[in-house]
Amino acid sequence: MHATPDTLTVLWTTSDREVALSMVFMYTLNAKLKGWWQHVTLIVWGPSSKLLSVDTELQEYVASMKDAGIRLLACRRCAEMFGVADRLEALGLEVKYMGEPLTELLKRNTTLLTF
Repeated sequence: MHATPDTLTVLWTTSDREVALSMVFMYTLNAKLKGWWQHVTLIVWGPSSKLLSVDTELQEYVASMKDAGIRLLACRRCAEMFGVADRLEALGLEVKYMGEPLTELLKRNTTLLTF
């Protein structure tokens, strides 16, 4: 994962659809499109993985993020708990165990926005 000062990582954990639409996705996409951050990554973790697997509007938004060059990751363990790992991979997310990568981000003091 990128570790430059111009890198934003957004950790999305909530199953609250309105938070996803009105904050998480809107800011993440605009951060990349408007050049606020050079490198932008969205990490789907916990209940958000289940929500994303069934909500077509959120899936379309994620496709826009991918098209914009945002790196899309999902926690494999969480996705497996909810039985959605294959679905998230089909949506274009990189599904992998995220405990160590998140720990490394935190230790490097990178910019992390959580919801």
